[in-house]
Amino acid sequence: QVQLVESGGGLVQPGGSLRLSCTTSGIIFSFYGMGWYRQAPGKQRELVADITSSGSPNYADSVKGRFTISRDNAKNTVYLQMNSLKVEDTAVYYCNAGIRRVPGTYWGQGTQVTVSS
Repeated sequence: QVQLVESGGGLVQPGGSLRLSCTTSGIIFSFYGMGWYRQAPGKQRELVADITSSGSPNYADSVKGRFTISRDNAKNTVYLQMNSLKVEDTAVYYCNAGIRRVPGTYWGQGTQVTVSS
């Protein structure tokens, strides 16, 4: 069974930091590209950052310079370090795993990030 489990969300003040983790099982982790997506109420799910199987990162313009995606293949885990958080970063953050040009990806259950004063 494939499982992706996110953790690390919570309530922070603007300007604060959080580190999200997504631990996977049931996949050959090193073969997969990993992504972080977020969805705010009433909005479409959007890509925040992703990282290829070889470790190359990509970021949405809205988070560039503030967020860092990384992966630890030995731990089957992908991370999202979020710094200088803004109110507009508030959303449920989801982990995703997929293989390039192979339809069908895996999703985690999501973790809530709330940025509020």
